[in-house]
Amino acid sequence: MNSTFVVGIDVGGQTSKLGVVDARGAVLAQTVIRTDTYTDIEPYIAELAEAVKRIIKEAGVEGKVRGIGVGAPNANYYDGTIANAVNLSWGGPKSIPFAKLLSEAMDGLPVSLTNDANAAAVGEMTYGAARGMKNFIMITLGTGVGSGIVIDGKVVYGHDGFAGELGHTCAVRGEEGRPCNCGKKGCLEAYASATGVARTAKEIISSTTKETLLRNLDIDAITSKDVYDAAEQGDEVAKEIFDFTGTILGQQLADFIAFSAPEAIVMFGGLTKSGHWIKDPVEKAMNENVLPLWRGKVQVLFSDLKEADAAVLGASALAWGD
Repeated sequence: MNSTFVVGIDVGGQTSKLGVVDARGAVLAQTVIRTDTYTDIEPYIAELAEAVKRIIKEAGVEGKVRGIGVGAPNANYYDGTIANAVNLSWGGPKSIPFAKLLSEAMDGLPVSLTNDANAAAVGEMTYGAARGMKNFIMITLGTGVGSGIVIDGKVVYGHDGFAGELGHTCAVRGEEGRPCNCGKKGCLEAYASATGVARTAKEIISSTTKETLLRNLDIDAITSKDVYDAAEQGDEVAKEIFDFTGTILGQQLADFIAFSAPEAIVMFGGLTKSGHWIKDPVEKAMNENVLPLWRGKVQVLFSDLKEADAAVLGASALAWGD
């Protein structure tokens, strides 16, 4: 059998995206199903399997699919389970043998599973900006901050499969640290995510008398895109918000470099649409705080995967195996 195609599935809290991918990273067919309309895993798996079979047929690759790769919150690469995924309607505290259930529904087709940030790292190494790299760190900047660490060409999973929670390293210590959704204070995620930027905007606008376009907006509804739009119009407060955010992220990246000596930091997610407004302060703070041994040697790159395909590509890359 000429197994030259794979399927990628990105499981999100609201929807699941899936697609058939070839060895060059072209998405041949794709679809989306709801995740949040199910409270039990079995009917969700049944619909997911039917959707996979549908797009395999649509792509005309029946009998030629090597396997399925899945990226999902709280997914464990080692045992193929999803546990404590409270943002999934059928998740919760129980451990779900997701890979086993889907493989059985797909007549034994192999299923590989990992968390969404690790899937993004594998996708970047297979199809994107990190192609050919053996050592890099993937940072996803969305509603949260995720990460995938690649050392010597392999994703680091740790002894329990959950290594790489760099978004929950402590960026601001002590009582002044912002509360994080994980229950800790001062996590990087509370500052460098899109929601963190919105919190920074609210804090800075409330503490300054400077003129800013952002005052024309509902302060509780400001988004990172609003801050970007204002910065593009020369708004000094918007620039200050990005400088603050980028400095905190860059300082943390300087520490991350020390444990894996990566060739590059690859950033992906909604916040990267802010372009140089976020990248410049990140690079500056990173190089100011990193050990001189690595100063100026580590690239900061934006993902070059198409946003619409990135989640599916990242997950699909798992299915190629080693």
